[in-house]
Amino acid sequence: MSDSHWIDIGVNLTDSSFDKDRDEVFRNALEADVQQLIVTGTSLEESLLAVELCQHNPANLYCTVGVHPHYAKDHSTDQLSELKALSNEPCVVAIGETGLDFNRNFSTPEKQLQAFEYQLELATETSLPLFLHEREAHKRQLELLSYYRDDFPNAVAHCFTGSREELFNYLDLDLYIGVTGWICDERRGEELQKLVKEIPSDRLLLETDAPYLIPRDMRPKPKSRRNLPIYLPHIAHRVAQLCQIDIEVLKNQTTLNAQTLFKLPPLMS
Repeated sequence: MSDSHWIDIGVNLTDSSFDKDRDEVFRNALEADVQQLIVTGTSLEESLLAVELCQHNPANLYCTVGVHPHYAKDHSTDQLSELKALSNEPCVVAIGETGLDFNRNFSTPEKQLQAFEYQLELATETSLPLFLHEREAHKRQLELLSYYRDDFPNAVAHCFTGSREELFNYLDLDLYIGVTGWICDERRGEELQKLVKEIPSDRLLLETDAPYLIPRDMRPKPKSRRNLPIYLPHIAHRVAQLCQIDIEVLKNQTTLNAQTLFKLPPLMS
């Protein structure tokens, strides 16, 4: 596929850390051949902002709309229902970031479950894939995903950092796996470094999760600890090294995977 390019499937471009240089961050990404970016919606407010961003750059920016488990407590049933209308926007390619996070419990498990089930049903109604978050809630999240699996089209386990068992639980549901700069972390990324080669090539997606999770192995170290979409090729090179595959093969495959899951149109030449 000669027109391949990098696709960053998870960028928190509405984050306030980008307020002063968002356009520059975007332009730099394009220059680094990160030609398509999917902006993550984490609340109704952030989802609205994500849609607005995409409308200014329809060829290169797409987004998800959803409520992150941390913010489930802030959303009423009426607000959640507003996501349905927002999901009709042409730039919206997934429902999320949604899931369960029993690590910090910024929202109660009950509120998280309510928001997650609503978004599972929304993905079913809209035929949009899910953009999934999970921390220390794998068993319960897997139960719900399994229950709804025949109804929603597909999903990506965003920023996967779990165990081998958790990886294969997701793969058994035919989900995609998102890999971030976590794989470049010599402290926390060791297990993922071993597991990445077990992810089928047609299930692998790449993401920065910018501004979070800056790759720790970059040399020289960037002056800022803010992660950026321009670092996606660095993450990709680490993945290619660990999987022992050619970087262009990885680019072609992950481009195809993202286009398939999110139904992204090819870039106009």
